[in-house]
Amino acid sequence: MTLPDIPLSPAGADRTFQVDLRGLVDLLSHHLYSSPRVYLRELMQNAVDALTARRRLEPAAPADAFGIRLYADGSVVHVEDDGVGLTEGDVHTFLATIGRSSKRAEKIAEQRADFIGQFGIGLLSCFLVADEIHVLSRSAATPQAPAVEWRGRGDGSYTVRTLPASARPRPGTTVTLTPRADAGEWTRPAQVHTLARHFGSLLRHPVTFDDGTGGPGAPVNPEPAPWARTYPTPGARSRALAAYGAEVFGFTPLDTIELDLPAVGLKGIACVLPEAVPAGRRHGHRVHVKGMLLSEQAEEILPEWAFFVRCVVDAESLRPTASRESLYEDDTLAAVRDALAERLRAWIARAAASDPDVLARFLQAHHLAVKSLAVHDDEILRMLLPWLPFETTDGHSTLDEFARTHRTVLVTSSVEEFRQVAAIASAAGLGVVNGGYTYDRELVHRLPEIRPEVSVADLDPATLTAHLDPVDRETELAAAAYLALARDALAVFDCDVALRTFQPASAPALLMDSREARHERTRSQLAREQEGGVWGDILGALRQEAPRAQLILNQLNPLVRTAVSIDEPELARTSAEALYGQAAMLSRRPLRPAESSLINRSFLDLLAHALRKDS
Repeated sequence: MTLPDIPLSPAGADRTFQVDLRGLVDLLSHHLYSSPRVYLRELMQNAVDALTARRRLEPAAPADAFGIRLYADGSVVHVEDDGVGLTEGDVHTFLATIGRSSKRAEKIAEQRADFIGQFGIGLLSCFLVADEIHVLSRSAATPQAPAVEWRGRGDGSYTVRTLPASARPRPGTTVTLTPRADAGEWTRPAQVHTLARHFGSLLRHPVTFDDGTGGPGAPVNPEPAPWARTYPTPGARSRALAAYGAEVFGFTPLDTIELDLPAVGLKGIACVLPEAVPAGRRHGHRVHVKGMLLSEQAEEILPEWAFFVRCVVDAESLRPTASRESLYEDDTLAAVRDALAERLRAWIARAAASDPDVLARFLQAHHLAVKSLAVHDDEILRMLLPWLPFETTDGHSTLDEFARTHRTVLVTSSVEEFRQVAAIASAAGLGVVNGGYTYDRELVHRLPEIRPEVSVADLDPATLTAHLDPVDRETELAAAAYLALARDALAVFDCDVALRTFQPASAPALLMDSREARHERTRSQLAREQEGGVWGDILGALRQEAPRAQLILNQLNPLVRTAVSIDEPELARTSAEALYGQAAMLSRRPLRPAESSLINRSFLDLLAHALRKDS
């Protein structure tokens, strides 16, 4: 096979990349921008940057001298501004070169933090809804320059021509789009007005919208941001901020927290959610940059533990990504996140110190969020640990209330362990806290840091057993035969049987068994089954004396007193199995298959015995 001759460039010769504009537009629409609707945001953003540059040229001009005017009648969309405008040279340099932005001009680049856009590709987003972009501009920086017209097409071609000054008497720029048929969803008058309000409601320049019906232009941003307005009283300000939060997020905030970080020009509010949310579920926050909406789902503005608030902020110095739909992760964003976290901590501290009603409602809804914060934040721990609710043998209680009646606080390692012992520990006067929920056990163990007079220890089954009263020797001897049969029947579950007296008398039996003990017994059983093999050697090296479960029968219970006097061996075994099964179910832990089988078998055996006796 012979390859054709290919002409080669001289060694070291430079070549220029060829750009397929249609392919680039497809890339933007499917991978950079989330929706075609961003075309209007990009046009408004360019207009705002042009106004910013015009304001530098004429700083003494009245505040409302320059503005943005939108027009949409269903057949065309105009975005007109009174900004700095472009000369013919600017058009060739900036509109016809992809990736270059007028904000990068030499004199402006040093101060481009005043501008929203930084990537010079925003105008291409117009190709998402139109096949041609028409720009008519006249420069304010070079007043004697003629007006200039630029037409760019989706196939990558463009034309430029100069026009007499009468074509545009005043400096500024007008961008005109003739929408494609498939873009009607985004270019109808009502939709353009909605998008303008959505993206530009907090812009500092006046923006108006005209739908072509002949009426006066409707203001898009008639008022400043709510935190930038003045109010007659603090109460009026608080109500106005809460109303704005409800309008933006769709819920009435439990409270609003004002956010103000002058170093980065950030202002806004955090709205406290009135209801609990799942732990770790992060809400998106509404972030504006220099008044223009950047994102409604900016999770990165707050730390993960702050899932009890939703924020709306406007910032000067946060850096957007290339799509301008999220924030660039840099040192500035990290510092802002830390500073906002401090504002939330300060609000919690103020509520704890001066507003117990708000604090109570907040903790009722968001105690899990506060617990997650208290684990890592010593200040929040000291302030709020006594106020946080826990499940205890005295019912749901704060640790402060619980510590008043229990100088020794015992904490379980699991929910099922608490379920096993709660009623009996309460009757015995023991103070036990359920430590099985997320963060609870760790936090309870830190209680002595706040209440030094209180001691905290993990609940040991032996501790509870020690508070159960032994039966007299005569009663124990009379029950010895039954206890021996019961131990034999329950040996398959590595369970011992003892007879004690305890309250409440309605409880026939207590099964003392921990998750760790069950795991150890399972491992020991596996080691025995693998005896002699490789796994047997490994598990044998790990083997410990497997702790046994203990079924403690209550001599005060009438059913138990009847059971220990049974003479018939099979019936005695069956009753012991039934008592074990009932105690296992009351523990609310998952039952093993053998335990489920035992419960069914013992129930049927007792039923059969009762039927035989009646017959």
